[in-house]
Amino acid sequence: MMEETVHLDIFRVNEEKANKYTAFCTFIAAVVAVLMWLLNLCGFFIVDQNLMNIAMPGGVALFLLPSLLVRVWKGDTRLLKYVIMCCFMIGIAILNSALTIQLVLAWSCPVVLSCHYYSPKLAHFTLAGALFCMLCATYIGLYCGVWDANMMRSVDLPGDAAFRAEFIREATAAGDNLLLRVFNFYYIPRAAIVIVVYLISVTLSKRTHGLLKKQEEDNREKERIGAELNVATQIQVSMLPCVFPAFPEYKEFDIYASMDPAKEVGGDFYDFFLVDEDHLAIVMADVSGKGVPAALFMMITKTLIKNEAQSGLSAGATLETVNNQLLENNEAGMFVTVWLGIYEISTCRLTAANAGHEYPVIRRAGGVFELLKDKHGFVMAGMEGAKYREYELELQAGDILFLYTDGVAEATNTEEQLYGTERMVDALNSVENAAPRELLLAVRADIDRFVGDAEQFDDITMLALQIRG
Repeated sequence: MMEETVHLDIFRVNEEKANKYTAFCTFIAAVVAVLMWLLNLCGFFIVDQNLMNIAMPGGVALFLLPSLLVRVWKGDTRLLKYVIMCCFMIGIAILNSALTIQLVLAWSCPVVLSCHYYSPKLAHFTLAGALFCMLCATYIGLYCGVWDANMMRSVDLPGDAAFRAEFIREATAAGDNLLLRVFNFYYIPRAAIVIVVYLISVTLSKRTHGLLKKQEEDNREKERIGAELNVATQIQVSMLPCVFPAFPEYKEFDIYASMDPAKEVGGDFYDFFLVDEDHLAIVMADVSGKGVPAALFMMITKTLIKNEAQSGLSAGATLETVNNQLLENNEAGMFVTVWLGIYEISTCRLTAANAGHEYPVIRRAGGVFELLKDKHGFVMAGMEGAKYREYELELQAGDILFLYTDGVAEATNTEEQLYGTERMVDALNSVENAAPRELLLAVRADIDRFVGDAEQFDDITMLALQIRG
């Protein structure tokens, strides 16, 4: 059954990050506002102290509220971003009502920050909210805030609200529509600046939104492929003999094997099976390439070899037959190296053929491991009608035969050095009187020490056959 994968919603993750980033920006705005407040108290600005004392606490409180909400909000996070934006815009509106001409560029901040969510809906909401709040702050500031003297026809309006209201009424009665003039010459230019910033930001936001959507689709596809590869890995592992001891009813020999793919699925494979009660077939193979294509080719090769060997063909004849079968529909041009041996249990005689595979390693009883430079044939699926010569080995009690793929000798460390067959043979000889399983574990441990933190480049497959007599 396909394993379920947890999908990571990239937009949800981005929204959480954007909430934290926006809350951080509003916190910085609060710090700046407090700093301006303190500097005004020290006389650096000429702003009415009472006006600052009214505006600053409300604005700073609203700027600090998003940081608190991000920490404690446990509800629908889709609403949190709207609440944060409202806090930011209302906070700016409170300060803008007092410091009318000083906070012109501040209205661009929530518009730009809204684009970090890559949500056109939020960006439209923020633009509309910013324009409305700025309009309200403009006219509230006209009655109680600090205004540009040029807008007031070189008249510095005092802070008294009644005087301001009377001045505006008289100006309007005299035919000077001050409210309209404020709208035309103050609000509209600043609103235009905010709209331009919005258009630039939302254009970039839409492009980024498209890229994130494509990335999310790619992530879903990767998860799907990953789940399928996990199934393929399980299928491949189940096709290889993996129950040990493999033949507990046979006391004449012991066999153990392992395969560690470089990717989710590999092109290496080993196999061993009884042809009949007196013959054991042993296979070690390495398909060209890696990944899914190599794994598919590996399964085909393994099945063909087993079918032909169990039909009673010799090792050489099996390789020749399978070679021609693989060439029939090999449009991908893949090939495979194979070592195949047929071990006769009653006589301890091994008949083998090598189709371009690595040299086996053998240790005679009481001796040491040495490379057995056998007769090589051409790789399988490389040339039609290829012939594979057989050779025989007379094995005795205590002898061990070790087979492997090139992933062992070609294991590479961080300095681009190869492990090599010499180190492999030394690792085999470093373990005395070891059973096949312990032997393979010792070699793998030595490879891991040599490779260190370097990434595994190729599949590592090993097999050991011990003759007990």
